[in-house]
Amino acid sequence: MSGHGLSDEDEQTRTEFGDAVNMTGAELSDWLETDDSKSVGQKKGGGESTGHESGRHIVRILKKKKAELTDDDIAHMRKVVGYVKRHSAQRPQGDITDTDWRYSLMNWGHDPKK
Repeated sequence: MSGHGLSDEDEQTRTEFGDAVNMTGAELSDWLETDDSKSVGQKKGGGESTGHESGRHIVRILKKKKAELTDDDIAHMRKVVGYVKRHSAQRPQGDITDTDWRYSLMNWGHDPKK
């Protein structure tokens, strides 16, 4: 894609991503450094979890101007929107403050307590 004008569908993705990701890049960066962040999620071969890797990509996306977004970024934004929607629907009962459920969502840039 050379013109970098986003299609209507990509604009929609940006809007949904903006709604889904309610943490700032700085908040997310700080969070990803914590043990809680690193303790949750599915790890591939003992390495970094999918959510943690996703969080790092989200931080990169948040730093970019709209015109700098790549197809890969847009695809990841779609993935984030889908994850946050699906995972939010599985909210556990009671206080969610110190739950793996919340920590997983935060790795994807969404703090349900905000």
